[in-house]
Amino acid sequence: MLRYMETYIPRFFKSPNQSFFLFGPRGTGKSTYLKKHFQDALWIDLLKPDEFRRFSAKPERLIELVYANPEKRNIVIDEIQKVPDLLPAIHSLIEEKSNRTFILTGSSARKLKRSGTDLLAGRVITKTLHPFLLSELLMDYSFDKALENGLLPIVISSMSPNEVLDTYISLYIREEVQYESLVRNIGNFSRFLEAASFSHASILNISNIARECQVERKVVENYISILEDILISFRLPVFSRRAKRIMVSHPKFYFFDAGVFTTLRPKGPLDSPQEISGAALEGLVAQHLRAWNAYNNNLFDIYYWRSRSGVEVDFVLYGQQGFYAIEVKNTNRIRPEDLRSLSEFQKDYPTAKTFFLYRGSEKRMINNILCLPCEQFLKELSPGSNLYI
Repeated sequence: MLRYMETYIPRFFKSPNQSFFLFGPRGTGKSTYLKKHFQDALWIDLLKPDEFRRFSAKPERLIELVYANPEKRNIVIDEIQKVPDLLPAIHSLIEEKSNRTFILTGSSARKLKRSGTDLLAGRVITKTLHPFLLSELLMDYSFDKALENGLLPIVISSMSPNEVLDTYISLYIREEVQYESLVRNIGNFSRFLEAASFSHASILNISNIARECQVERKVVENYISILEDILISFRLPVFSRRAKRIMVSHPKFYFFDAGVFTTLRPKGPLDSPQEISGAALEGLVAQHLRAWNAYNNNLFDIYYWRSRSGVEVDFVLYGQQGFYAIEVKNTNRIRPEDLRSLSEFQKDYPTAKTFFLYRGSEKRMINNILCLPCEQFLKELSPGSNLYI
């Protein structure tokens, strides 16, 4: 297999022609992308202790720096959430309309939410960079490796991906959680991460997690909010538009990358490998759909569908460009019972296009449900194209 660390891999992400935030978890390649596409930019890296100290002490130093380098039309500020007090200075410089472009990267939105990002509303748009899509990599990249190790660039480029994944969460705890004093008890938070891994690709039951961690429910709610703010988890709401049956109300929970999930998930004699790989497969599809949608300017809202009686479809994409329902199964054959949920969805929403993704190798149409090998579906998923033709 190609050592991906030896070459730059072009990304589907396209930078806009104006100032923008570029959000994404650590390790998704934000800095690598910007250094490739904005090589002559004025660069401020707030992860460097000396630059962090300088701009924390005197945010207006940014204005002095920009004025002293008038030839620099692009200004990159890496990890802007480290010094949110820079935002008023950026706002002031943008208001001058001097044909400057600011690119502000961030791996956490928590401090920015509290510090007046509305100052930049309409002047700086928000974009996201995700782990690789399989279609961004060469076709010989192992699908099984993607399930096991995920698709983070820092993992793929490593000669020891398991070691990188083993330290990835601890880096988040130390740098994003502990350093910024987001939680008081790191031990409780670490236990929460392990307990939350059992909720990956499942309906989120906060009470069960709180009981498992032996902490109050409101503590778990805060922990989940932290995970979302540092961009390593997300929730999908239930699709209930014009519902013809009683639907559940709780969202589904996912870690942002399959490798992060499989690293967090405890494994032992009582843990079924099939159950873990099934959750990893569904999560891998989820992260691809989110990235594909983001790079298509979020044309769809993404949901899941589940009735009170337990009939569930893993993903529903709804928008002006189409209406899709997708079921994912970790099986190499198609059984009638596997298609039951999509058939029920068709009864309620006959205009929706329905897909069944599985681990087999045949492409089939059964009862107006397009059954596709999951690997084929993901490797052909790219921005600018329909979900599937």
